[in-house]
Amino acid sequence: MTTQSVRIPDDLARRLSAVAETARRSKSSVILEALERFLDEREDLEIALARFRDPGAEWVDHDEVKRELGLD
Repeated sequence: MTTQSVRIPDDLARRLSAVAETARRSKSSVILEALERFLDEREDLEIALARFRDPGAEWVDHDEVKRELGLD
């Protein structure tokens, strides 16, 4: 495991401490979970943007999806 040093604003540090205390977890574990979630979301966004920009991508109409799912 690698160690990283990060400077964070005082207000964010207070929020981190409060969340860690409430959850009975270490600040490191809270940061690790938050970072992992952020990176997962960012990677998903990159995949979605690549698909959106693909000129050969096929699109399905919103109303058609609703009909197929029985939501109309």
